[in-house]
Amino acid sequence: MTMLRKGVRYIIIALAIAAGIIMLNTQEEEKPASSPRDYAEILSSGQLRAVTEYNAVSYHVSKDTLQGFDYELLNAFASEKGLKLEITPEMSFEKRLQGIINGQYDILATGTVVTTQLKDTLLFTRTLLLSKQVLVQRKKEEGKDSLYIQSQLDLAHKHLHVIKGSPALLRIHNLIDEIADTIFINEVELYGPEQLLAMVSGGDIDYAVCDENIARASIDDFPNLDINTDISFTQFYAWGVSKHSPALLDSLNVWLNDFVQTPKYKKLYNKYFN
Repeated sequence: MTMLRKGVRYIIIALAIAAGIIMLNTQEEEKPASSPRDYAEILSSGQLRAVTEYNAVSYHVSKDTLQGFDYELLNAFASEKGLKLEITPEMSFEKRLQGIINGQYDILATGTVVTTQLKDTLLFTRTLLLSKQVLVQRKKEEGKDSLYIQSQLDLAHKHLHVIKGSPALLRIHNLIDEIADTIFINEVELYGPEQLLAMVSGGDIDYAVCDENIARASIDDFPNLDINTDISFTQFYAWGVSKHSPALLDSLNVWLNDFVQTPKYKKLYNKYFN
């Protein structure tokens, strides 16, 4: 086993442990709600429950400090409304979605692709970000250029690793129809997008599909990676709430519409995306 592969595994283990520690420290020892809450019930409880993903953009620990675009934005909302924020990092997209449906969480507070399919399950806030799905692969290497993908047509008969349940799956299935050939999809349940980047970098897998914002936020740690091949067009990303929480959605949108005009928001946005 090469030193690089060992390093990749250490990164994956460290990230998993960090996420687990944060989860233990942020979850309340109480049973999940039996049904979704709307804004009045949330205000009455004094507590706002959110679920997010542990990554460089949404939520992470840096020098013993909690950071992340989604975390800091949500924290500003909770503070202004006088709510105590309880935030849980969850790497599984399917578990995040199920937690909103069953009322365990009030807000899906990580940038989520707005799709027609997900609109059947969630109410989405105003658009927070524009991004797209990109192919993560290693840069061209002498003698190994046959692995390098230059266009979507070259994806035929390749194995793409994607987070299980990710909205990116719908785009890949559409891409299969567009190129009229087979693409093998490997759904990954235990890891998040940054772990997939580490696995491609270390040679454990050859290709992954990730959100461009997260890939760009992490690319400096993996100088041998290439993320320049688009898998999707630019898409809208937003937060989601339960279909049973329209008042919460309205409150979030009213607040967001005002907050995005402030210097504080512009500073936050530039911190993570410029």
